[in-house]
Amino acid sequence: MITVHTVEQLRAAIRLARAEGKRVGFVPTMGNLHDGHIALVKRAQDECEFVVASIFVNPLQFGPTEDLDKYPRTLAADQQRLEAAGCTVLFAPSVDQMYPDGQQDQTLVSVPGVSEGLCGASRPGHFTGVATVVCKLFNMVQPDVAVFGEKDFQQLAVIRKMVRDLSLPVTLIGQPTERAADGLALSSRNGYLNEAERAAAPQLYRTLCTVADAVREGRRDYPALLSQAIARLEQAGFRPDYLELRDADTLQPAGADSRRLVLLVAAYLGKTRLIDNLQFSIDS
Repeated sequence: MITVHTVEQLRAAIRLARAEGKRVGFVPTMGNLHDGHIALVKRAQDECEFVVASIFVNPLQFGPTEDLDKYPRTLAADQQRLEAAGCTVLFAPSVDQMYPDGQQDQTLVSVPGVSEGLCGASRPGHFTGVATVVCKLFNMVQPDVAVFGEKDFQQLAVIRKMVRDLSLPVTLIGQPTERAADGLALSSRNGYLNEAERAAAPQLYRTLCTVADAVREGRRDYPALLSQAIARLEQAGFRPDYLELRDADTLQPAGADSRRLVLLVAAYLGKTRLIDNLQFSIDS
């Protein structure tokens, strides 16, 4: 594996791969890699002969009170993990490389509809920052395939719409969420949890499973069901941001005709904001 820091170096490596007839797979990350990220790299390898991963903590997607400065940066360890996983190229640009004219006057990509509500409501401007940096990275890498984790379900929906609306020539693959043995979705922010919080954290996923089971068994009083689940999370020590049931295809609130559903949750445990989701289907 080679590590490059400039767009010129990146494109030079990709040109060589293209000349050899190789398909290019891409996995964008913010680093501090865990097994979930490595699963994305492995999936990209299943699809392509040449795999690029990027590590860039994107300031454009962090709000003024969020954890940009303390977000863990572990480049050396990440390089080792990616090399062991068989990644071909790591692109690790600086902020100046990504935003050479500064962020203030940066052209922005705003994706309507799916970026609204949920995390979009709690983190104003977040998905504009995500869509902008992913669009830039797609233009830099020009991959055949890009792999994203389904843990960030709304983010994946935003990127899918951006790719569709802007006619970007990339195939998107959503990789199922990797979980710890107790069900907690793997996340770089799990490292912020203290011992007691980490012990309580799996209740987030268990709550989603309980709600999904109730819906599968025939309950359709969604507001009451979600209110009860929020109360259980509060009793377990969480401070819920949202817990919603949406149509998995449109990300609109689940209606009587919705068959593919997704439960989405964000909740604080101590100072750490955790997100998760659960997709499931019903017959009627």
